[in-house]
Amino acid sequence: MIKTIDPKKVSQQELHAYLLSAVAPRPICFASTVDKDGNVNLSPYSYFNIFSINPPIMIFSPNRSGRDGSMKHSHQNVLEVPEVVINIVNYPMVEQMSLASTSYDKGVNEFVKAGFTEVPSEKVKPPRVGEAPVAIECSVTEVIELADTPGAGNLILAKVELVHINEAYLDKDAQLDTQKLDLVGRMGGNWYTRSSGTSLFEIPKPIRNQGIGVDQLPEKVRNSTVLTGNNLGRLGNLEALPTQESIDRIAALPKIKELLESSMDTVKIHKLAQQWLNENRTEEALALLCIQ
Repeated sequence: MIKTIDPKKVSQQELHAYLLSAVAPRPICFASTVDKDGNVNLSPYSYFNIFSINPPIMIFSPNRSGRDGSMKHSHQNVLEVPEVVINIVNYPMVEQMSLASTSYDKGVNEFVKAGFTEVPSEKVKPPRVGEAPVAIECSVTEVIELADTPGAGNLILAKVELVHINEAYLDKDAQLDTQKLDLVGRMGGNWYTRSSGTSLFEIPKPIRNQGIGVDQLPEKVRNSTVLTGNNLGRLGNLEALPTQESIDRIAALPKIKELLESSMDTVKIHKLAQQWLNENRTEEALALLCIQ
């Protein structure tokens, strides 16, 4: 059964709950801004991403209040002082970040309320968060107000001017280490996700050549009752079907030879191939699956 929702026929709150739970995880823009009088504001927004490298542009969107349509302080501030620091949030600071999302009165400094360290920026007026693994100084190039109704978004285009990286999060090649970063993402409701440990995984992908595609896999592989869509996607990312020499080499392995001689059990063969896929033995897995 499929539940179909017409945005015009449900409440704003109901639509909000469905969409924010479905479109997730979302990266978090922890934005520090200042108003024309120099008052500092620090607020998180999960309508956020990077959209261009040349020029380097990030976009985040502080929505108007769903109750009365009032503007968020960050929105007001960038109209007065078109600058922002986007502080990247990781797990060690997520509870403090959540506290900073409280709707404090204008003029209240969330750095103080949430216990963060203000570090002066070099090119923009707003300070950066000292505890953030990465802080990005930006100039605001444009603010696109989508509507003036409750819940309406306001796209803030932020051009990257300087990037500050805590070297503790770099690997031996001086690149950001995803495992060390331990970033968090926003889910629906009160839920977050943590990008670390076993929740992180890599997907091999051809860089120079195209994968053969699932449609080029043998029919018995495509119609397997064991292999998952992810398994087929991994196999389809290979650049070529196995040669007969590769297939014969796999078939000659003692374990495989014994399996084939005892019974040509398709389920057992496909389960073994699935195990090999989980071990990143992709070419061998496909060769095994291609044994007649």
